[in-house]
Amino acid sequence: MTVLIADGDFQRGKRLAAACEQLGLDVNTVTHGAVALEIALSKPPSVLIAQLALPLIDGAQLGGILQANPRTRVVRVIYLADNAIEAAREAVGGEIVGPPFDSEAIARRVQALVGERIQGEAESGSRSEDIGGVEGQLFQLPLADLLQLFHVSQKNGIVDLRHGSEPGSTESGRVVLRAGEIVHAEVGSITGEKALFRLLAWDRGEFKFSPGAITEVSTLDKPTRVLLQEGLRQNREGALRANSLPPRDSSVHMKIRRSSLPVVIHPLTQEVLLVLEAYSRVGDVVDHCSFPDYQVLLTLHTLIERGMVELRDASDEAGPPNAERLFSQAPGARLREWMGIDELDANGIRDARLLVVAADPAASREFCRLVANLPGATIRDNPESDSIDRLGVLGRLAVDDKVGIEFVEVPADPRFSALWPLAGHGAIGVLMVLTGPVAAALEAVRPVSEALRALPRARIFHLLLLDKDTGVEADALRENLSVFDDSSLFLIPIGKGGTAKVLLREMLIRILP
Repeated sequence: MTVLIADGDFQRGKRLAAACEQLGLDVNTVTHGAVALEIALSKPPSVLIAQLALPLIDGAQLGGILQANPRTRVVRVIYLADNAIEAAREAVGGEIVGPPFDSEAIARRVQALVGERIQGEAESGSRSEDIGGVEGQLFQLPLADLLQLFHVSQKNGIVDLRHGSEPGSTESGRVVLRAGEIVHAEVGSITGEKALFRLLAWDRGEFKFSPGAITEVSTLDKPTRVLLQEGLRQNREGALRANSLPPRDSSVHMKIRRSSLPVVIHPLTQEVLLVLEAYSRVGDVVDHCSFPDYQVLLTLHTLIERGMVELRDASDEAGPPNAERLFSQAPGARLREWMGIDELDANGIRDARLLVVAADPAASREFCRLVANLPGATIRDNPESDSIDRLGVLGRLAVDDKVGIEFVEVPADPRFSALWPLAGHGAIGVLMVLTGPVAAALEAVRPVSEALRALPRARIFHLLLLDKDTGVEADALRENLSVFDDSSLFLIPIGKGGTAKVLLREMLIRILP
């Protein structure tokens, strides 16, 4: 049975340790809470003597964490109060001893608590289970402090977090540590730095650390100290400026034409403007941007101040696209601008042409099936055809009441090479639809891709339809990276209707000029 003394008063700690050792007790002495917590988690003591005003992690926090952890909740705690006010504290989960301190009396009390512990374990026939983990409340130990502790001790494992207590409002997240370094963070579908910074802002909730070897892929490569410092800085500034940043339940809309935007735009601003074309609610814009939340909100605030974006109340917003409407107003307005249509004077319905080049008949059929499930889509051709020489209109997708996208299939066979430039002239883009082995599919469409890429202002996109049994051929993708770029490759799973519909919608928004 051991005793852990955590006292910032070094001389007092030495006197207590000497008194306990005189009674035959094994003693370990430290001077601040972080080391005390590390020792207590790795080798739980029978009794903890902790100064209430302990540096780094105070005594009450330390005791609360240990009592919340199944492995250490049986640890008995004696708190040392440095003054009468501290001595009068209540509900700290242990005994409080105030000045003047009698080291021998405290040692005898410790000996009694050790005896009670031994007797209790003998009667129950068991000892505390060594589960190797730790759990507690974030209000007792903030996530940043916990991660810093594990960083110093070079821990391997996963910190699982839960935030919120109301039904339907609970969020979950996790942080992965390898040798104390933060290598991955996630909350919902968000990962990496954005997820970590969001988790660091949680001040209420539960955490549970499970030690063990880590095999997960890294999404974070910056030093842990840098990540924690920057995350805390952004969260602190976000809290200070909360009243001036756009509310997450409000909506935002572009006030200027896309052609009026500056030629050179910061990547963050560029991404925010791109996401604004698909989403209008501030919370959705924040979630779908890859940059940390505070940076996105600050960018929106700047765009609003400059008159480029308009902020509206949630009550004035019609809401996200529903079953009858795939796109918000922004994509339609953008397409009208590209087609040179004055919204006020437009008569009738006009469509922009999107060329579709399928690597094989199966790819064409699957693409038609996917598009047919979209609101406002009409497929005109026979999706069951096995011909590789299909030439003509596959169907149409309404963008709004006046404009739409007309899908025109062009054969990839070189016999039709004379038609390729004619079909590509004036099209908003060319979509290469691939299935099966990536290398073979790319080879099938390579001639038409090279020919159309040579056209002025050519926009080539690749859609890889993933079969649930084959998935992504990572090696083949790496070997053909020169064909793709970040904006031209889209991966959509076959057979996952809801997911495929969302991904297909986002792809079409990216393709629209």
